[in-house]
Amino acid sequence: MASSPADNPSKVHLARRGLMFILSSPSGAGKTTISRMLLAADGEINLSVSVTTRPPRAGEIEGVHYHFCDDAAFDRMVEEDDFYEWAHVFGHRYGTPKGRIRAALKEGQDFLFDIDWQGTQQLYQKDRQDVVSVFILPPSIDELRRRLESRATDSGEVIGSRMERARGEISHWAEYEYVVINDDVDACFAKVREILHAERMERTRQTGLIPFVRELMG
Repeated sequence: MASSPADNPSKVHLARRGLMFILSSPSGAGKTTISRMLLAADGEINLSVSVTTRPPRAGEIEGVHYHFCDDAAFDRMVEEDDFYEWAHVFGHRYGTPKGRIRAALKEGQDFLFDIDWQGTQQLYQKDRQDVVSVFILPPSIDELRRRLESRATDSGEVIGSRMERARGEISHWAEYEYVVINDDVDACFAKVREILHAERMERTRQTGLIPFVRELMG
């Protein structure tokens, strides 16, 4: 039977600052699958819910998958600087609202971001110290096309557009701190989770270390 903190009084729980964990990839490289696996396996990280002008798809829930709004409301948020980042994607706009995320980071909450390289750069510019970025690559361009075609949800024209966009996105791989090749989804997930665990231990994020060490030193 596992022991509880009460059974182990010497166990130390240090306060830490949360982080913004970015997963980016071209469409079809596995970003969404890895994101779902991470959210299911790790209770300390929440998905950052974006605002979008895109209409809801079947099964999508307001406030869970996205915050849906019209163009006028999105324009107001841009004018009021209410976004960490925002971008045009396939004819619609997507943005990350700032307020609640900044407050939660101070309390040690981590957030997962499923955004592209443009959004990643905007987050870096506003809160670089809180950002950890991971880019997921497909094992080959042929495999990327095969994955997109296997979805059977897009026309040939749409797939062609996604492939063209994918090459552009891949060209930004060097702008990320970590790069993982998704040739096996379980192995890729394990590597992504290792990155997250290591970044949580980064010294400057462990805000409870200073008082702890002071106490050790008397």
